[in-house]
Amino acid sequence: MAIKDRAASPQPVIKCESVYKIFGDNAAALLRTSGGVVDAKAFQDAGCIIGVNNASFEVHKGELLVVMGLSGSGKSTLLRCISRLTEPTAGKIFIEGEDLTAMSGKQLVDLRRNKMGMVFQSFALLPHKTVLENIAFPLQVKGQSTAASIKRAMEMVQLVSLDGRENYYPRQLSGGQQQRVGIARSLAVEPDIWLLDEPFSALDPLIRKEMQDEFLRLQGLLQKTILFITHDFDEALRLADRIAIMKDGVIEQLDTPANIVLRPATDYVAKFTRDVPREKVLSCANLMEPVSDAPVSAMKVHQDAIIKTVAEAVLNESLPVQVVDDAGQPVGILNAKTIIHILFGTRGTQDMVR
Repeated sequence: MAIKDRAASPQPVIKCESVYKIFGDNAAALLRTSGGVVDAKAFQDAGCIIGVNNASFEVHKGELLVVMGLSGSGKSTLLRCISRLTEPTAGKIFIEGEDLTAMSGKQLVDLRRNKMGMVFQSFALLPHKTVLENIAFPLQVKGQSTAASIKRAMEMVQLVSLDGRENYYPRQLSGGQQQRVGIARSLAVEPDIWLLDEPFSALDPLIRKEMQDEFLRLQGLLQKTILFITHDFDEALRLADRIAIMKDGVIEQLDTPANIVLRPATDYVAKFTRDVPREKVLSCANLMEPVSDAPVSAMKVHQDAIIKTVAEAVLNESLPVQVVDDAGQPVGILNAKTIIHILFGTRGTQDMVR
């Protein structure tokens, strides 16, 4: 995916400033006396559990940020803090410039109903309602008429390719189809922000891949601002504009997939990336050389294309291949020798990457 132009939207949609979530009766007092420096063992000895430890980051309009880590890393707790389903112990959270931590209960309800769409690991469909009724339900809670909510729900049915199943009950659907209903229901309210907590983890691998494809299709159409939680690194690499890797409540690194893999900031991040094939991460833009007057092939590849998807075709060309932008204008060239090095070489890869 292309990284969004943040200069075009200077104000982030989501902004976290030194967010902490520490579970325990004396958590706030301990945090104040620690001066924000959290010693995990000391807090644990005092009967506290660290969920999120000094998280600061921004998510810009149309960006898809994947937060990943192992079980207990704090990724889901962070998402719940951002929706304020869980109260942060300290720090500030801003949604489009508004301080979420200062909002009243009514303001929070309005925000969740009108700006946030949420999808969780459990499908949480109402078993006694049809697909159409499940999708229409949050609209009716907002006060829309039955006719208007059903019309909008039918649009969402078509969006997630469930045409012909709108009158089915959840028990009549596969796991992947149920998850599509959950996604359609969250999109029905037209949220600006989409929060997804391991939405595909309960699905078998084949259906999971199909749902990732569907998710990418929807994001291509809708360009939502997304915070996506997963423990699956392959899923993160496939979906993310940027990835945040968490451990023990701390964001160890937040960067593009290519930089996460090629330039891990900590030993912990390096463990996640050690066996990741570079061709699954790097794009043509990462590896292209400057445009020159040398002869080139008639073949062209897009700058955002992942190397894995174009490698065979590039290797079949006798001349370097042009790399083009969205307007079809040349922005670089890609050599077969570079592809071969990425596929089979192990030394000096970082030096080749733009």
